[in-house]
Amino acid sequence: MDPGLNQLLKWGIENTENTPAGPMPDNGQASTLPSGGPPHADVLDALFGGPSDAELMKAAMAAITSPTNTIQNKLVAFENFEQLVEGVDNANNLAVLNLWDPLIQELRNKDQSDLRYMAAWCVGTAVQNNRTAQEHAQSRDVVPLLLDMALSDVDVKVRKKASYALSSIVRNYQPALDAMIAKLPHDIMGTSGGGTHDAGDMEAVDHILARIRDKGQSSSEQQPLSSDQPS
Repeated sequence: MDPGLNQLLKWGIENTENTPAGPMPDNGQASTLPSGGPPHADVLDALFGGPSDAELMKAAMAAITSPTNTIQNKLVAFENFEQLVEGVDNANNLAVLNLWDPLIQELRNKDQSDLRYMAAWCVGTAVQNNRTAQEHAQSRDVVPLLLDMALSDVDVKVRKKASYALSSIVRNYQPALDAMIAKLPHDIMGTSGGGTHDAGDMEAVDHILARIRDKGQSSSEQQPLSSDQPS
């Protein structure tokens, strides 16, 4: 048995044994306290779930942005962060916890492509089918940054993940789609560059995103892969 739970069980038994069998005093309180004292705070944390998701998200971002942390530890923290923002409430709390700005800053990380990759993944996960998160991301002008990454990042896997994030933010959210189209090179839009494009038209959106992915793939044939992978 877990030592903490064993302590809690022992405390419960002692509490039962030390509870008077007779009626309660007039003041409504037991006349004696359990001899073992209350369980340790760590035990209660284990029993009731420990840190909240909000605390875990802040701790993960602190690890990601720490200048003294190793790249391996940062990637582990990013993986935990991505799993947390899968939840709609947690994704919406990114703004409340002031975590959007440091997350987007990692998209601009010039030294580590793995961190750019994970940041794009987290953005895509947070905004997917989530209007509130889409609005928060769009208000921070993330679409042009993701588009630039999808088309020209030196690492092909980052380009692919940035395309995923773009797909997540523009679907069914017109402001983001308009912002993306406004920055698209003419050779991607072709003859469909004019007029209005409906963010709810999945076929049309897929067509534009496919052109972005194709353009990014062609860039990989002209640029070397990044060599900043962790050993």
